[in-house]
Amino acid sequence: MVPRTCIVLLFLLCSFSSLATAFLNLTLPGQHPNPEEVVQEVHRKVNASLARRQMLQGTQKYQDSSCLTGNPIDDCWKCDPNWPNNRQSLADCAIGFGQYALGGKGGEYYIVTDSSDDDAVNPRPGTLRYAVIQTEPLWIVFPGNMLIKLSQELIFNSYKTLDGRGANVHIVGGGCITLQFISNVIIHNVHVHHCYPSGDANVRSSPSHYGYRTKSDGDGISIFGSKDIWIDHCSLSHCKDGLIDAVMGSTGITISNNYFSHHNEVMLLGHSDDYLPDSGMQVTIAFNHFGEELVQRMPRCRRGYIHVVNNDFTQWEMYAIGGSGNPTINSQGNRYTAPSNPNAKEVTKRVETAEGKWKDWNWRSEGDILVNGAFFVASGKGVEFNYEKAYSVEPKSAVLIDQLIMHAGALGVGGRDNNLGKWSSGSNGDGNGLGSGPDYTDDMSGSSSRNIPLPLSSTSTLFSFLISLSCLLFLYIIPDMHFTMRK
Repeated sequence: MVPRTCIVLLFLLCSFSSLATAFLNLTLPGQHPNPEEVVQEVHRKVNASLARRQMLQGTQKYQDSSCLTGNPIDDCWKCDPNWPNNRQSLADCAIGFGQYALGGKGGEYYIVTDSSDDDAVNPRPGTLRYAVIQTEPLWIVFPGNMLIKLSQELIFNSYKTLDGRGANVHIVGGGCITLQFISNVIIHNVHVHHCYPSGDANVRSSPSHYGYRTKSDGDGISIFGSKDIWIDHCSLSHCKDGLIDAVMGSTGITISNNYFSHHNEVMLLGHSDDYLPDSGMQVTIAFNHFGEELVQRMPRCRRGYIHVVNNDFTQWEMYAIGGSGNPTINSQGNRYTAPSNPNAKEVTKRVETAEGKWKDWNWRSEGDILVNGAFFVASGKGVEFNYEKAYSVEPKSAVLIDQLIMHAGALGVGGRDNNLGKWSSGSNGDGNGLGSGPDYTDDMSGSSSRNIPLPLSSTSTLFSFLISLSCLLFLYIIPDMHFTMRK
């Protein structure tokens, strides 16, 4: 029996060692060993930016500058008067867990000249799809306003920056943005909305590979088994499933300066309560405005460490922050404005979990402002005392929220200057501007069952896994059955 056991174990490890490693080793690539250090560094950067603004306030230099917002991300690049010619410096401006996202830094500039998306297998040069599948780092920019209607999921390769500054760029349609088993992606200053399920079709993921995709969920941005991701200054709304979902061992993520509106299940972090690799998920959610007509999941967390700092939450319908599976939720300096519904005043929701199980979960609240009867139910033994003593750099109070989120969402919306840093004027070359707009319905925010698509390169891994299980059944169950029959 012992030799047979050794043979089976060796076969299993050899056939799907990468899968075994993912489940047995909860330290994900890109996971920071001390998340509290990252949290303190966020506060230091916010404090330094606000102190600089206060010091210069009233001076001529302050009057001449629109960059001194106190928001460390915006001040990092907007205070450079020559930023349109130094776009890649944006990659040095991220904070939090996604601060190491390089995007396309050091790569060539790619100008999207063709808004079409007619062929998901053989995209034309000049299209956005052609750019995002390339293997080399690329900094992707837009010469003018552009509406891109996707036919299928837009599957990114690693080391890409989507830089919509200076243009009004809208991405809509089938599947929308998929970041699957990749790293180092920056998505900045684009609108993502009206995304619906697509699939049951071939889609290219690199210049040398395309594969069959099952039905997608219809997320705005789907992060699947990926790391070092930064999503900044985007406006997201009206998608079929989540606006941003991060699952299956994703980590090293910052979601900042975005505007979310008109949606039900806004953000999901974590695949399931039982998926252990998501214990290593680390996400920073900073300076976002959770705006009109949002229902729930801002975010909804399963496992991991989630830092929610200096965001504005405006009148959710069910709850703001939810979770299960014992995630750590660190809420600092946010403003939570409850709806008028007397039954929806609680910020937090422990999803389908009894109090006896969640009372020891580490859910913190510090410096938050609770408006219109909102209340945050913290948990964890002695968390407030230990937490306060642990910090040498205090988070900024939520009284500064209006200042910090002043420009949340895609820049150039709502009277903001949309011509800043333009490559050229006018709509894109084929005349497909934003004048008439697509004929969309507004019922795209319903929930759907999670349908996790197989990765394009996972067929061989799954096949090996099934073979291994078959061998296990053959070596153990069949002999036992034979032994029983002989008795």
